[in-house]
Amino acid sequence: MAKLFFRYGAMNSGKTTALIQVAYNYQERGMRTYILKPAVDVKGQQCIISRLRVVREVDKLVKPSENLFNLIEKENEKAGDINCVLVDEAQFLTSDQVTQLFEVAVLLDIPVICYGLRTDFQLKGFKGSEQLLLLAHSLEELKTICKCGRKAVANTRKIDGEFVFTGDQVAIEGEKNVEYESLCAQCYYRHKTEKDKS
Repeated sequence: MAKLFFRYGAMNSGKTTALIQVAYNYQERGMRTYILKPAVDVKGQQCIISRLRVVREVDKLVKPSENLFNLIEKENEKAGDINCVLVDEAQFLTSDQVTQLFEVAVLLDIPVICYGLRTDFQLKGFKGSEQLLLLAHSLEELKTICKCGRKAVANTRKIDGEFVFTGDQVAIEGEKNVEYESLCAQCYYRHKTEKDKS
């Protein structure tokens, strides 16, 4: 039976690089992947771009209103067997879309591997990630380190080089001087305390 996988990690933990490697492995064996990315992630437009500057075009940018089960079922019937569905930035999916990907694995017997963040810059969950944590058959953490050497767990937002701890949940890196830094919990709270005092 196919499974729904959620491979999560802080920013800069190699999620997109891993997705591209998995897609390459399938392709090298003559198998077909179907790569999805939520349309809200405008970074790279029709492509996913790893921090190592490896680029791969996606098959479909998905809008929040789209039914992913119907989309994948039709694509599978139209263009031949899909051997694996790969999803980048899965935290931006809706809860319903994650349930639909679960149904793809269970009812269509197609493995689905989702890559994304668990939490935002305020340590709050994303809807897509919360549903993946509930439904995925397999959870795997991809790890990276904080600048202090400890394991990074927080995705800290910077605007114009300054840490910020308030704002909209979604702000795409590279737009409006937004960037992110992966920090351990201790460094996250140290910077947050400093910001609260200023």
